[in-house]
Amino acid sequence: MGFNELLSDLHPSAGAQVAGIRRGYGGPPLRTLNVGCGPTRLRCASLLKPLYAWVSAARITDTERWRRHAEPAVVISSNADTLNLWLGIGPRVILDDLRRRTGVDWGLPNGDPSRFGSVEVAACEVAIAYAELAQAGAAGDPVAATVLEWMREVSGAQTFGVRDALRSPEAGIKGGWYGAPDETCLRTHAVAVLPRGGTRTTVVVGMTALPYTDAGERRVYQDRVMKGLPVEDEHDRVSGTTLRGLMATALADLGHHRRP
Repeated sequence: MGFNELLSDLHPSAGAQVAGIRRGYGGPPLRTLNVGCGPTRLRCASLLKPLYAWVSAARITDTERWRRHAEPAVVISSNADTLNLWLGIGPRVILDDLRRRTGVDWGLPNGDPSRFGSVEVAACEVAIAYAELAQAGAAGDPVAATVLEWMREVSGAQTFGVRDALRSPEAGIKGGWYGAPDETCLRTHAVAVLPRGGTRTTVVVGMTALPYTDAGERRVYQDRVMKGLPVEDEHDRVSGTTLRGLMATALADLGHHRRP
């Protein structure tokens, strides 16, 4: 299935993006891909948590404290631990450090700057940032390598079936999901980092913001969020097929070898 088939049936109000990068010394020439419909930028949900963990390590002298919050922020997508890093170091400091490390310049969301998941990003920017993380880890950055290992530990519903869709059980995964009370959509995102040996890497990012307008469903969803109950299954129901299809198609178009 190609991108036209995946995107043609989406509601006009939907947003969907997919981007990929395949690059690295000793490999084929750089290949990139960027396809989307709807808004050019989407709220990032929890998609950037591994990047926040990566750059925050240099700002926390107590390594154990950093690990205590960074690991659950990545592995189980803990919001409380992410906020400990985000607010303890400062949102502007973290985003400035990411710009210096990756070249990607992200700004604070409007309104409440403590809402780390409201930073607006484009999938192509996220792919660039994760490619920098992956290559730094491969080149000997111990913090980057640790964060990538944590991404390989992400499991269950938080992966949205992306590893299976990409036929890459060793891939590092991070999902992002949320439907804010002020939104009539569910945001469901995922990034996959597929190491290829040496400093070569392939990164695929899928982002969706699909309509979620039924008042009853939204009430149930918000009630579950307020109670701290999982909502990944609802995101998978609404967006999973589209997300996996976009990412699998992108990987094929990048020419990355997939297992049969």
